[in-house]
Amino acid sequence: MTWVFILRLVVAGVLGTVVGIEREWRVKEAGFRTHFLVSLGSALFMIISQWGFEEFLAAHDGLRLDPSRVAAQVVSGIGFIGAGAIIFHRQIVRGLTTAASLWAISGVGMATGAGMYGVAVAATLLTLVGLEVLNLFFGSLGSHRVSLTFSTLERSVVDETLARLSEMGYAVVSFELETERTETGVIYRTRLLVQIRKVRKGNCSNEALLDILQQDKRILVERLI
Repeated sequence: MTWVFILRLVVAGVLGTVVGIEREWRVKEAGFRTHFLVSLGSALFMIISQWGFEEFLAAHDGLRLDPSRVAAQVVSGIGFIGAGAIIFHRQIVRGLTTAASLWAISGVGMATGAGMYGVAVAATLLTLVGLEVLNLFFGSLGSHRVSLTFSTLERSVVDETLARLSEMGYAVVSFELETERTETGVIYRTRLLVQIRKVRKGNCSNEALLDILQQDKRILVERLI
């Protein structure tokens, strides 16, 4: 029976690694090692939940335990790991998809730990479909936000830049302007939260917005995330 459990752990680790490689290739916060450990750990807890109390139950006739209680705690506990993959900065949220993949892969690990290999493999494939295939068909829908900080020595440049971004189809969600006095003059530092409509492939990248700003030599881009 021990070898059966070890096989389940190995399969869980492999399936977790498969999804983790996709996240690693996308340069996300949680890569193949994190997904491997989450899937492996979930499988281990599932095995313990089902079989870890056999000797105790055998020694106490009539005693019954609910094996689903440990599994339920895995579902709750994985939320803390997922929360660690989410970044919230100035109304911009990053890492939700990676957090969801960790949550899904924990389910894959639990299914593997329960010996449901077919379900685990199918769930892994469907997770990859959600991460990659759906993005090919629906990746151009919706919008995303980027945080932009740039500085200039001329106040008029700020207004010109805002007008140019509006003409290019970028929506400014928030706008902050600070002035910094130096020995040579005044620096106007602008912080923008820009919402970009995903009209076509390549039009929603940070690089496209950066290229527009760098065309104006009077602008110094300090930050773009």
